[in-house]
Formats: sequence, structure tokens, C-alpha cells
Amino acid sequence: MLVIPEGLRASHQRYFGAATAEWVAGLPALAERCLEQWGLRVDGPAGHGAVALVVPVRRADGTGAVLKLQPVDDETVGEPVALRAWAGRGAVRLLEHDPGTGSMLLERLDAGRSLGSVPDVRVALRTLSEVLSRLHAVAAPPGLRRLSDAASGLLERAPRAIPGLPDPADRDLARTCVAALREVLPEPGDRLLHWDLHYENVLADPDGGGWVAIDPKPLAGDPGFELLPALHNRWPEIDPLPCFDLMTEVLGLDRQRAARWTLARVLQNLVWAAEEGVTSWSAHPDRAIAEALLTRY
Repeated sequence: MLVIPEGLRASHQRYFGAATAEWVAGLPALAERCLEQWGLRVDGPAGHGAVALVVPVRRADGTGAVLKLQPVDDETVGEPVALRAWAGRGAVRLLEHDPGTGSMLLERLDAGRSLGSVPDVRVALRTLSEVLSRLHAVAAPPGLRRLSDAASGLLERAPRAIPGLPDPADRDLARTCVAALREVLPEPGDRLLHWDLHYENVLADPDGGGWVAIDPKPLAGDPGFELLPALHNRWPEIDPLPCFDLMTEVLGLDRQRAARWTLARVLQNLVWAAEEGVTSWSAHPDRAIAEALLTRY
């Protein structure tokens, strides 16, 4: 039976409490069923992210693959839908999917080589932007979460959350971000978004096929909404304005509009911070990124 990494147990306890305890306890049996169902054998130690168990496997023909097991919820249910739509164009290929359990068999990439390991952050950022460009070339299929709904919900939550930010500068920034979101919300977009594309979520294809996105949290919307993770996930290496300009150039985005969607993403993080009781946001890179964008756009 597969041994569940203690780090995955701890992560589920932190983020979900008792809600996923039964699912975690049933992981070894679920993995065994998938191995049998798809004719797989384990090919190395299991890894994990915050939510998913990832097991390197080999198929009956000897090719390497990855078994990904995660609970089915609003955030994960769209992943196989998006991967089918991308069909390997910038994203990891989906080989098998069990809708009942959410289990997926994915092509194997080089888990030890992500864009986070590329020393020159500008080179890494351009590569990430080129991956995003390939992903955004696909229209979102029906049934996925929509940016319009997520943004409308954010505007409903913001008035309750903002007063909970103890720093007046944070409250002022949040209100500015609300205004920016209201400006662009009438045209929310229809592209297939990854929503969480940062450097560790872009892995090398070991067969020499370039760089490939993994672990999407798919959303139908405007590409400008997903620039922020790449701007803050290698902070302080990033110089926000030149890097924002690089991303919008590669993606062919209107900078004024992309800046407002980026401020909307900052608002999302501010609202989360307020709801979680964060006492100060002054050192957060999103503050510096937002202030830089507001000075120019």
C-alpha cells in the first residue's frame, strides 16, 4: 500500500481541517484502484503539492507518466476539462481521467527542472509569458468557472473585508483596486486562463519539447487577470514595471486594461488577507506592484 507523505496530511489539515480527512485516509486504496484500472506500476517515491498526491508511474508499454490524485471541488473539477481543451498546447497532456474520483493520469515532465531554476528572471518571465500566450489562444470551453462571477463575488465581499484591514494605506489601496475592477468588469473575457501560472508551475519537457504548464485552476476570462503570480513569485528579483511591460508585450495585451485586471488580482489577495486576519500588508510585494502600476497606468 502507498504511504501518504506526512507533508500532504499536514497541508490538508491546515487548509481543510477535518473536511478532507476521510479522503486522505482513503488515498492508498484509491491509488491501488487507479494503478490496477490503468495498468500502472509505481516508478518512484510519491510527491505532493498543497492538495494533490503525485505518483510517478509507468504504463504497460513502459512509458513514464504521473498519477495525480486530489479531491474534487470547485477549484479542481475544471482541471481535466481545461487540459483536454489545451490538448498539450502549452499544458501537460491528460492521458486518462476518472470523473468519479477526479483521478488523472498525466504525461511525465521533468519535476526537477522548473522555470524557478532559471537564474535570469527576465529569461524565465519571457518563457512563462510565451507559455501563457499558447494557453490563452484557446477559448474557454463551457462549464468552467467564469471570471465575471469570481469578480462579482469579490466586489460583494470587499465592503465587508476592507474595514478589517488595520492599516489605512491597505484600506485605501483596496478601495482603489475596487474602482479598477469595476472599470473592466463589464468585459470579463472568454479565454481559457490557468489562474496560477508561476515559475514552479512551468516544468521542462524531458523530450526537448520546451516548457509546459501544470496544475491549472482554470477560469474563463481576460488574460490580464493572471499576470500577478509571475510578478510576485520571484520577488525581489522582479522590477515590476519593466516585467509587466514584457508580459503585456509578449501577450499582446492593452496595458491600461491589464493593469486594472492586475489590481483586481491584488484586491483578491487583500480581501483574503483581511478575511484571514492578517495584521499588516506593508511588506507584501503586491503593495509595491500595485503602487508601481498606479504611478504609470
